[in-house]
Amino acid sequence: MGHDSVETPNLSFVRGGEPGHGTPYARYARLSELHSLQNPRSKVPAELSFIVTTQVMELLFGLLRHEWTLAQQALREDDLPQALAALRRGTHAQDVLVESWGLLATMTPQEFNAFRSVFGEASGFQSSAFLHLEFLLGNKNAALLRMYDEVPETRAELTEALRSASLYDDALALLARRGLAVPHEPSDQRHRTDPAVEAAWRRVYTDPELASLQPLAEALLDVAERVTRWRQRHLAAVRRAMGAKPGSGGSSGLSWLRKAAEQDVFPELWSVRDEM
Repeated sequence: MGHDSVETPNLSFVRGGEPGHGTPYARYARLSELHSLQNPRSKVPAELSFIVTTQVMELLFGLLRHEWTLAQQALREDDLPQALAALRRGTHAQDVLVESWGLLATMTPQEFNAFRSVFGEASGFQSSAFLHLEFLLGNKNAALLRMYDEVPETRAELTEALRSASLYDDALALLARRGLAVPHEPSDQRHRTDPAVEAAWRRVYTDPELASLQPLAEALLDVAERVTRWRQRHLAAVRRAMGAKPGSGGSSGLSWLRKAAEQDVFPELWSVRDEM
């Protein structure tokens, strides 16, 4: 096919895509709208970095949800290659998330305190996108839904995620379909270490007939390790900028973050290594 036959993309479906309104790139990425969303409430230079970091993380939360949902769908269809591809794409997004904390690495307590009052009780702890990811990981807590009592659409969406299978549930369901004795019923409770699940993963690593499932175990462990790295960087960033003061949203701040950083994701994939 010759170069002259390439059709001009139709970007009219993009908001702001009317003729003469910026370049095709600006219309496609909605750059004018994007760059209008950073509105510091103080004159402290560090506040812009704080806002941009927060917004970047929220965008990456949405991308991760997209990839993990695709991975779930593929697992339910017994399409292991597609599930692994989605998880692999997600780990790259997780790497960027972890490194995003570097944007705040030089913020001093004086700089943070200079604008902290302008966002009042706002806290990343209130992020519905982040909570959705926690539920997808199996870290479920129904009590957290109370934050969204006045946002019924968000609460309904999170309630569905709470009651639905997590990414780990779908991985365990695939193991069960491959003949492993493993519980995999979805629950609205946080996943806790189960000896039967640990035994199933041990067989995946030691039984040659189940070796094809090892890439799934390792891909999930890649996800889990990056979640821990993100939590550790969060803990370090908060400790550096505000110490042990209570969080703006009413959480216990540093102690809550430390507890979260110590909590393993997909715990059997870690504990099984003790006996291998």
